[in-house]
Amino acid sequence: MNAPDATSTRPYLLRALHEWCTDNGYTPYVTVLVDETVQVPMEYVKNGEIVLNVSYDATSGMTLGNEFIEFKARFAGKPREIMVPIHRVQAIYARENGQGMAFPTSNLRATDVTSKLPVVSARPSLTSVDSSRIGASQQEGGDAPMPPTTPPRPTLTRVK
Repeated sequence: MNAPDATSTRPYLLRALHEWCTDNGYTPYVTVLVDETVQVPMEYVKNGEIVLNVSYDATSGMTLGNEFIEFKARFAGKPREIMVPIHRVQAIYARENGQGMAFPTSNLRATDVTSKLPVVSARPSLTSVDSSRIGASQQEGGDAPMPPTTPPRPTLTRVK
């Protein structure tokens, strides 16, 4: 198999980083560039992007496939079906420390769909994610709270 016929590494890297986050007790988040191919609650999209909590606690029936990420999640208490084409994922990272991976987005652009989206009030941006490679949208899916702007300090607990 030559290079043009090879499948994308993006879905494999997404699955690996999702597993790494889960194994280490972190909350995996994905940043998605929204267009007409992405099925998410549009009222949570800001500047053509949405940040989704893709932890097992925040989702139901999640499938991290080679073409799509699919799951059910609650937004403001309402169950919604989410479907994100893998090529629209800009980054995956751990909410708690910002470690993860951003993907090339040179061929991705928000389409005219995003200009018709409602304006949603801005939330504080994360400082631990490389904002030069992904957008600053901080709207999220699931029921998880917004991440803190600084990582929590480690504490030592004495056990006798």
